[in-house]
Amino acid sequence: MAVNVSPASTYTIGECARRSGFTMDTLRYYERIGLIDAVERTATGQRRFTDDHLEWLGTLKCLRDTGMPVEQMCRFAHLVREGDHTIDDRIALLEAHRVAVDERMADLAAKRDYISGKIAYYRDVR
Repeated sequence: MAVNVSPASTYTIGECARRSGFTMDTLRYYERIGLIDAVERTATGQRRFTDDHLEWLGTLKCLRDTGMPVEQMCRFAHLVREGDHTIDDRIALLEAHRVAVDERMADLAAKRDYISGKIAYYRDVR
């Protein structure tokens, strides 16, 4: 259903992509799978995103950029939409994700140290 929306408070999909750092294809995909909801459309069917969408997309970008699988992101989005009674579940999901992020960071730090050792070795043998 097309809704009359104020152009000053909304963004086209291109503007939203530029502001959020997601591609337009990703925004369409996230809407299709339910990660983004309540995207209103103009009478001609063009999506109109809001500042609330941009704020939510910032959360999704953080989760995605730190390696959270789409399935977990969908679970998180579902919990948020369910209301405050899901806060404990949200905390648990985010804590588990933080552990995974910490493990990846430790792994990368160990690999960085290995590479630094190789650099030092090659500098010594040249």
